[in-house]
Amino acid sequence: MDSQVLNENLKGTKVSARSTKRSFNNWVNNPVLEDYALRYAPRSFRKWTEFAVASSAIGGIAYLADFAIGGSIAVTYGFANALWAIVVTAVIIFLTGLPISYYSAKYNIDMDLLTRGAGFGYMGSTLTSLVYASFTFIYFSLEGSVMAQAFELYFGMSLPVGYLISSLIIIPMVIYGMTFLARLQVWTQPIWITLMVLPFIVILIKDPGTLVSWTQFAGNSKSGASFNPLSFGLAAGVVLSLIAQIGEQVDYLRFMPDKTKSNSRKWWWAVILAGPGWVILGALKQLGGSFLASYIAPTVGIDKSTEPIQMYTMAFQYFIPGAFAALSIATLFVILSQIKINVTNAYSGSLSWSNFFSRLFHAHPGRVVWLFLNVGIAIILMEAGVFGFLNTVLGFYSNVAVAWIGALVADLVVNKNILKISPAYIEFKRAHLYNFNPAGFGSMLIASVISILAYYGMFGSWMQAFSPFVSLALAFVLAPIIAVLTKGKYYIARPNPMIKGNGGLPNTASAQISSLDQTTSANEVLTCSVCGYDYEIEDSTYCPFHGGNICSLCCSLESSCHDMCKAR
Repeated sequence: MDSQVLNENLKGTKVSARSTKRSFNNWVNNPVLEDYALRYAPRSFRKWTEFAVASSAIGGIAYLADFAIGGSIAVTYGFANALWAIVVTAVIIFLTGLPISYYSAKYNIDMDLLTRGAGFGYMGSTLTSLVYASFTFIYFSLEGSVMAQAFELYFGMSLPVGYLISSLIIIPMVIYGMTFLARLQVWTQPIWITLMVLPFIVILIKDPGTLVSWTQFAGNSKSGASFNPLSFGLAAGVVLSLIAQIGEQVDYLRFMPDKTKSNSRKWWWAVILAGPGWVILGALKQLGGSFLASYIAPTVGIDKSTEPIQMYTMAFQYFIPGAFAALSIATLFVILSQIKINVTNAYSGSLSWSNFFSRLFHAHPGRVVWLFLNVGIAIILMEAGVFGFLNTVLGFYSNVAVAWIGALVADLVVNKNILKISPAYIEFKRAHLYNFNPAGFGSMLIASVISILAYYGMFGSWMQAFSPFVSLALAFVLAPIIAVLTKGKYYIARPNPMIKGNGGLPNTASAQISSLDQTTSANEVLTCSVCGYDYEIEDSTYCPFHGGNICSLCCSLESSCHDMCKAR
């Protein structure tokens, strides 16, 4: 059935509609600039191979904050606590990232749209949009700080000026979204990997005794280099803040081609390596950061040993003749790394802010507008000296981020596949979702509040040290419990006739579209009755207010309908 016939079949149930078509500005109308910020990524736009998507996603984890985090927790808590914190959290992040990556790549949706349909509801995921947006600008500011430190050391540039420059150079690169980022990440990958790994190889070959010094590194830890449960918990809390990085991986994975019998193996390898697999490289970088911090601390001092530019300058000096040459190469590496990650931070932040404001204000000026907002907030954080409070900022943030991911994973794994109380597919369109689903939103809220209280010491020193683990466990357990108690009532407000076998609508239009699930196909294109553009069927639904098909964006931006389609 083509779109014209379908539109004819859907006439006759119009309740009220605009007399003029909705129009968007040029930023929104341009798919290269907009990058489907609020939408399902259509097949017509997903022209990249599995390798191209995976390479782009892996390039987005080139950041040096991993080195700074690894060095920081080694200095603060000693070698053994840093080691086990990195290993344990890497396992947790991998296991939680796997189902998120799979569902995003399968349904071609970003983290926000995935969260909507996995237990949070349409407005409930607004809170997680803020959590995710804060992740992007916090890490943008940390990565920008690292670049500014390199500018200061190499050019003698003051840090405030360095913060500004390191931020502004990112904006032009992100304006063109995935179209430019895919090329940037692929082209720079060989140089980046070579410069990152080479110093470790040379140091370990020439001086294997540095490994012994590393294992004995105590930093400022009161327990020395040995293991201490409380110090381990605090260190793990800092590293667990990276759990939200899966959102940035997903922002690339949504452009994966459809999985077929012919590409199934490549598809799975790409999803695993570029999705949860990011943490393997991330953990190695954190361990590398703790190693380099122990290596350079006797020379540059404990305080400076956590700065990546200092780490790599000293490392390159070990085998490159001339201090200036070593500093030049280290500066090149730092700038390249920070550009690769901060284009991802800025890009993901623009997507998250787009989702947040579109729901609150029913307006969408374009992803590019929110790009400037995200970078602006990051500059403020940098100027406020966020790098100096690294452990504190990330330790607090991890409590909320972990609760979000815990509730989301519980819904994808337990509620969908074990209890089968959550829909088997991901429904992200406003027209079919309740505003709030207590299963995900409620469990995240409860877990966040309790873990934050624990973080501030209200339940004793043990609960304080392990507050992120408390957050994760509570969210993961509460999501299925709440879903069972509410009998899954708040997942679907109105069945979607575009989904095969999902039934008709509980309104006057149901009789006319009850046969859609038998007649529509995955490649079908439908015309939105509001904006007049064509969209693939996954991004469309029926709107009784307008008396015709409506795309997901027009549905989100509609302020006059008062959700009449979901009235029972």
